[in-house]
Amino acid sequence: MQVLLNLLAGVSLLVWGTHIVRTAILRMYGGNLRRILRRSVSRRVPAFFAGLGVTGLIQSSTATAMIVAAFAGQGLIGTAPALAVMLGADVGTALVTVLLSFDLSWLAPLLIFAGIVLYLSSQATAAGRFGRILLGLGLIMFALQWISVAARPVVQAAGVQVIFASLTGDVMLDMLVAALFTVLCYSSLAAVLLFASLASLHVLSLPVALGLVLGANLGSGVLGMLSTLRAMPEARRVTLGNFLFKLIGCVLAIPLVAHLDRWIAILGLEPAREVVLFHLFFNVALALLLVFWTESIARLAERLLPARPASADPAKPRHLDPSALETPSVAIGCAAREALRIGDVVEEMLAGTLKVLTTNDRTLAVRLRNMDDVVDDLYTAVKLYLAQIPREALEPRESRRWADVIAFAINMEQVGDIIERILMDVEDKKIDKGRNFSEAGMAEICDLHSRLIDNLRLGLSVFLSGDLKNAQELLAQKVLFRDLERAYANSHLARLAEHAIESIESSSLHLDLISDLRRINSHICSIAYPILEEAGVLARTRLKSADADAQAAARPAEGAWQEHNPGTV
Repeated sequence: MQVLLNLLAGVSLLVWGTHIVRTAILRMYGGNLRRILRRSVSRRVPAFFAGLGVTGLIQSSTATAMIVAAFAGQGLIGTAPALAVMLGADVGTALVTVLLSFDLSWLAPLLIFAGIVLYLSSQATAAGRFGRILLGLGLIMFALQWISVAARPVVQAAGVQVIFASLTGDVMLDMLVAALFTVLCYSSLAAVLLFASLASLHVLSLPVALGLVLGANLGSGVLGMLSTLRAMPEARRVTLGNFLFKLIGCVLAIPLVAHLDRWIAILGLEPAREVVLFHLFFNVALALLLVFWTESIARLAERLLPARPASADPAKPRHLDPSALETPSVAIGCAAREALRIGDVVEEMLAGTLKVLTTNDRTLAVRLRNMDDVVDDLYTAVKLYLAQIPREALEPRESRRWADVIAFAINMEQVGDIIERILMDVEDKKIDKGRNFSEAGMAEICDLHSRLIDNLRLGLSVFLSGDLKNAQELLAQKVLFRDLERAYANSHLARLAEHAIESIESSSLHLDLISDLRRINSHICSIAYPILEEAGVLARTRLKSADADAQAAARPAEGAWQEHNPGTV
């Protein structure tokens, strides 16, 4: 039992090490790697080498597949060049497998020690994140050594020998077992390295190991399709085409497996070296054979996965790329783009509100109120997407931007709720009862509404650019808007004193409306606070001092007391 636990621990450590290296590199260099992929897909050869290089760094063709599939889903690259990238990604994984198969056990303790020291001493810095990469590489090498030691007693067990003996002679069964194992451990790299280790201990015969390598390649294709199962058809075509490549390669290689062991034996290599070199040879041969067939496979994938009709659902997120979650800076940018969509919907609601006020258009009012559901859905999507970004991996600047995006989304959602309530009040108190604002009152509302639209557009610009000057202007508009609200409220009360019929009938709605517009403006102007606070130009409080506030509060109270008690000194 202890031997089995040791072996399982070694396999788990191998999988965990590959995961650490992949996520650490994506968090540090994910944005640059994504730009390299986007700029290198105009021709087959650059696309192939871009996929090879990126996958060589992140050590995961599945991660590369998710990135490329996301680009295809957003219409940034076509299916054919994306498939060329994936051929390069498979070769990149094979090259990393060959590199890690060398006996680097002497290097593992050094990498683990250096990685832990760097990571614990400065977790939030680039050095700390680089320490995670070193730690992951050290764990991979240590896990391979551990598996080699733990598997030796397994070789001597008669029952285990019978199990592995049952795999001989049936390539299809070997492939099925390996494909399932690859999906379970989420890494073809870890699977092939494990098979190579077992082959070096003579637990696996060479024909069985070769069949398992084919299955690992097929399993990585299945893994890619599972990772994009809920994506758009344009994205799923990339992983489907990559799976078809691997399937074609396996079908062509199956008849040769029975003869390859004799050809490989001529080389006189160690069993582990034979396994990883076969893995490399298979992927290089597949790339050379099919790199000029990417258009044909792309057309087949397009027929199997036709594009859906253009979605008319505005509540569906468009920029929340799941593959970007491993790269916090990119993921936060995706969330910011989606948050701006919330701002656009709110702007449309706000602009339409004035038309409802002036024309009593009930149909438009209902449509605008329903748009608040779109705002709520997009807000929820942005919030849940941001919640998936690991906060501990964020730099201070990224952490501030994360908070800014979620605060912006919250403010826009609250503005949408206020507009919805305004529209409901307009229907109940104005349209249903056939009332109208006075000419002067309507002019005041139009003035506030116009300023509000301008402030909203300025707020969207501040959120997008972070410009300090615009942020200061936006905050100045908050004070001006508050003063206007008070002035217009006083003007309305003056009209009531003059017994203006329209002002009397619409008084409640009028005062509520200008108050709600001020609240909307406050939410919009709060967009400027993070920029002003970071620049150090935002006062902590508007209070002058405790003594001054007490004196200011005492003066009107004293005057009021003397007014009601004129004979008292």
